[in-house]
Amino acid sequence: MFGMGPWELLIVFLVILLLFGARRLPDIAQGLGKGIREFRKAMKDTTDELKGSMNETPPPDDKEKKNE
Repeated sequence: MFGMGPWELLIVFLVILLLFGARRLPDIAQGLGKGIREFRKAMKDTTDELKGSMNETPPPDDKEKKNE
């Protein structure tokens, strides 16, 4: 995971624990989870919108209307 071994992850977790404390960790994790969920939803909505716009047929050109 990101080129980090288990010892590096343990050290990072301990530093976070020391900085924020045990009481704030669940709140931070919950906020992070909500942020990731919102980001994924926005990405899905954007890709769906792009796919939908690619499937629509473009309106005819004005030049074609004049030639008729």
